[in-house]
Amino acid sequence: MLVGVPKEIKNHEYRIGMTPSGVRELTSQGHQVMVQKDGGAGIGLSNEQYIAAGAQIIDTPEEIFAKADMIVKVKEPQPNECKMLRPGQLLFTYLHLAPDPEQTRLLVDSGAICIAYETVTDSKGALPLLAPMSEVAGRMSIQAGAHALEKAQGGNGTLLGGVPGVAPAKVTVIGGGVVGVNAARMALGMGADVTILDRSLPRLKELDELYGPGLKTLYSNTDNLANAVADSDLVVGAVLIPGAAAPHLVTREMLGTMKKGAVLVDVAIDQGGCFETSHATTHQEPTYEVDGIVHYCVANMPGGVARTSTFALTNATLPFAVSLANKGVRKALEEDTHLLNGLNVCKGKVTYEAVAHDLGYDYMPADQALSL
Repeated sequence: MLVGVPKEIKNHEYRIGMTPSGVRELTSQGHQVMVQKDGGAGIGLSNEQYIAAGAQIIDTPEEIFAKADMIVKVKEPQPNECKMLRPGQLLFTYLHLAPDPEQTRLLVDSGAICIAYETVTDSKGALPLLAPMSEVAGRMSIQAGAHALEKAQGGNGTLLGGVPGVAPAKVTVIGGGVVGVNAARMALGMGADVTILDRSLPRLKELDELYGPGLKTLYSNTDNLANAVADSDLVVGAVLIPGAAAPHLVTREMLGTMKKGAVLVDVAIDQGGCFETSHATTHQEPTYEVDGIVHYCVANMPGGVARTSTFALTNATLPFAVSLANKGVRKALEEDTHLLNGLNVCKGKVTYEAVAHDLGYDYMPADQALSL
């Protein structure tokens, strides 16, 4: 198979879909890999390293999209990239389609076969290709929130861990999944007063046993959420409904109960955000204010630590990329139900039910779409 790895073009996005070691895995098994010139330069991966691993360096994305059987990326394709996809071509990347009707329409129109990292599952029902970036984003949410709390950044001037004789910041984490646990862990490590909310009592019990009394746990209902948000200096939104748009748990009205200069970090922004007042921002302009509350809603948060993120992501995605290359897309998907769960768009059909529901498309089961 001819695999193409284009350079990412989103604002301040320096990650790349494959490392030189990933290229070597594919080329050693008889596949060809094209990597766009300087695609990994932002994180210290040179063209020479890719060439040494067996890749061909290509000057333009147009040539990669025109020739490759499979495109491996990190972020969702931008409109001009979607228009370069062709019928039957395989796209393997993050998509986050539910809050993005334009991208969905363009992918449907392309006729391409589009597998989304974020909906591939494993035997435990977890999301193994989303987890590495969730770990990164959860940990980053605290350092980003701590920075945003500084007075010069518009925050209320609270040091996350306090100092002897001065209380630490109060941090609320909404959601006890991978993002939430990593956020809570970082906040605890920095000495903050941390509360985590979740709707799963078994999960809250597990977290209580893991972290002890240092981490406060609350069942997530309307009253508990409203009271925790009102009392917080920093709120991290870490809610995920796989493939679907995130629910708006923190309303505009609730901002009026918060401390002026408090900070909201919306890690769910890729799926539309879990705060009513959220809209996507970039690393160039990461924050904005609504009603005196600072919002940090960077849609590609792990891109801020692009080197760590690239290696963590490709550790997880490479076995699936190798399987797709070795077996071909149809056989690989038919033999792996968990990879099949990643199929979101196939030959003009929406094959992920939550996306079809949220965006008003007719849903076609993935196995049926593959047979078209």
